[in-house]
Amino acid sequence: MKLIVTDREGKVHELEALEGWRAMEVIRDYGLPIKAECGGACSCATCHVYVAEEWLGKLFPPREEEIEMLDQAFHVHDNSRLSCQILMSDALDGLHVTLAPESA
Repeated sequence: MKLIVTDREGKVHELEALEGWRAMEVIRDYGLPIKAECGGACSCATCHVYVAEEWLGKLFPPREEEIEMLDQAFHVHDNSRLSCQILMSDALDGLHVTLAPESA
């Protein structure tokens, strides 16, 4: 399956993703610039991405802890999500996300 990622310079990357992997893990393992400081524990917001509008309805709604972390992030929009909370599946084949600007 594919995960499509637009980096902060606007370059589009088509990444191979595995079932059950977090989108953050895929992005990080391909060497794209995502901090993901907590490693997927939903205790920071350094894996913040913008989900393409057409994909928002296919994701599970954010849990309270993700919403709280996003409240502490910069440049948050209605389509903001933490990529550590997006588990790849066949239903998300072709998911398109854009890396949010870094906070520092």
